[in-house]
Amino acid sequence: MQARKSAFTAVTQSRTILNPILKDEVVFLETSSESGGEHTFVEVKLSAGGGNPLHYHDTFSEEFTCLEGELSLQVGEKIIRLQPGQSATAPIGSKHRFFNSSKHDCRFQCRISPGCPGFEQTLQITYGLARDGRTDAKGMPKSLYILGYTVLISGTYLTGWMAALQPVLNWFGRKAIKNGTAAELERQYRTIW
Repeated sequence: MQARKSAFTAVTQSRTILNPILKDEVVFLETSSESGGEHTFVEVKLSAGGGNPLHYHDTFSEEFTCLEGELSLQVGEKIIRLQPGQSATAPIGSKHRFFNSSKHDCRFQCRISPGCPGFEQTLQITYGLARDGRTDAKGMPKSLYILGYTVLISGTYLTGWMAALQPVLNWFGRKAIKNGTAAELERQYRTIW
């Protein structure tokens, strides 16, 4: 039993990425390629006060399942507070965000259906940039080319006044592909396929 547990720990450690700025951790349980495109399945440790801004995806839904602590979701205008064992889904096209309004870390799983390799790449790139000091205090890439590329491939769309920035960021993202920045990011930060 101990050998089996050690093997599992070694595998999850090699599939874990850390963001030292946000103090978050993501474990890739199953990638899009491993599931035949069915889903991307991750486990996240979200620090107290952590979360993301309102956004939407036009190609995949996200199902959130709380494992420890309390995870809050906003889907449309509705706020949902998940306790361990509870789940909620942000359907394709729904404006949503997740956040941890408690004073303690929470842990949750997120199943993205269908799988999104670009989303997986975005997490690996942005967490790697944070480790290397190439992000701002909020964990955003300092380079507009890199920020644009991660927005472009992630399948994520901004809402509100920030939506006006989307075409500009997409332009920078396409330039990053053309000028070789994207390929360099893949070589440097993508470790989980």
